[in-house]
Amino acid sequence: MASIFSKIVAGEIPCHKVAEDDNFLAFLDINPLRYGHTLVIPKKEVDYIFDVEDELLAGIMPFAKKVAKAIEQVFECERIGVTVIGLEVPHAHVHLIPIDSVIDMDFSRPKLIHYPQKFSEIAAQIASKIN
Repeated sequence: MASIFSKIVAGEIPCHKVAEDDNFLAFLDINPLRYGHTLVIPKKEVDYIFDVEDELLAGIMPFAKKVAKAIEQVFECERIGVTVIGLEVPHAHVHLIPIDSVIDMDFSRPKLIHYPQKFSEIAAQIASKIN
């Protein structure tokens, strides 16, 4: 059965898209730790990040870097935190989170509420900064 992320890639489920190319998709997490929390995924569904073929794995970070640089232009933050957990959805993905301290990446904290209009605006702002 296709993961929720594969359904997003196929257009079966909507997302707040930030960036896309032939191999990768970046979109806002609908259960974010902070506004601007973005997920970067390979379009090809592979459950575990270290099972992703080498060529595709090598491409995910340069793609994520472009997205991270755009997030930094939209959100005032110390850095963009990067994490790969891989337990929530059986589709490899990288979290990019605007942070000011390590506590901002504590996944046990309550998530922000998803406001579709606000998220659409945030996605458009980030997308406009992608080079």
